[in-house]
Amino acid sequence: MNEVVTIGRIHHVNVVRLLGYCVYRKKRALVYEFMSNGSLDKYIFSKEENNHLSYEKIYEISLGVAGGIAYLHQGCDIQILHFDIKPHNILLDDNFVPKVSDFGLAKLHVTNDGVINMTAARGTLGYMAPELFYKNMGGVSYKADVYSFSMLLKEMASRRRNSNPHAEHSSQHYFPFWIYDQFHEEKNIDIEDASEEENIIAKRMFLVALWCIQLNPSDRPSMNKVIDMLEEMVEGLELPPRPSFYKNETYRHENINSRLDDISSDFSKSTYSDSQPNKSITLDSSESVEKDISNIT
Repeated sequence: MNEVVTIGRIHHVNVVRLLGYCVYRKKRALVYEFMSNGSLDKYIFSKEENNHLSYEKIYEISLGVAGGIAYLHQGCDIQILHFDIKPHNILLDDNFVPKVSDFGLAKLHVTNDGVINMTAARGTLGYMAPELFYKNMGGVSYKADVYSFSMLLKEMASRRRNSNPHAEHSSQHYFPFWIYDQFHEEKNIDIEDASEEENIIAKRMFLVALWCIQLNPSDRPSMNKVIDMLEEMVEGLELPPRPSFYKNETYRHENINSRLDDISSDFSKSTYSDSQPNKSITLDSSESVEKDISNIT
């Protein structure tokens, strides 16, 4: 019912359309428009050639997703915070137009500014903003979705997950740190089998993502600003401050493994809340270590 109430007031080309719903005794059903190309995750993580999208198309999809989130934040008569932005929740239609879906964890907010009350963290490990876990980071606002979008954007640009425990070099385990160091040391980031123009597109997406992943929510841009940055020439984008796990933390390559282990231990029993305040779902810690540990910054 939370999803019905939320999405019932949304009408945007980049937000999935709810056609109807049914509530009969203990049975619940949501009927959405059919999205023939499924979810984005199968295209950015797949090793199959027929599932690969060009960087031009990936860039177009990123703009569409940003537009959909911006509408939720500032285009409706009431602000909607999604809280579960990730590749699996981005659906693609016949023409690969992206649509934000799954509003089961969404929360309505009566104003476009300020923080909201949260009784528990909600979302998916690997994409959740740090303020959802750490109260000393400040209150939770629409900037939590901006953070999640940054994690999505990096995965789209790199076609890999943000956390890779099996990387050849320890510095590449947590991709946002590695990508920042490449920019800071003025090294080229060459995507395999990508043209020079495609590498420029990827660089632009990486730089925008690094701005959106800033630890302090107030340092992250709004989604409207994100769209402007994505459409800007890469030469006009400045390198943001280095991302970090905690306030005043100095990141070093040699301690990344221990940091990831600490985070895995801290959140092995983490939970996230659905629309019912008294109900929570325990996250699978073994899966979070393998795939989703990258969000706890």
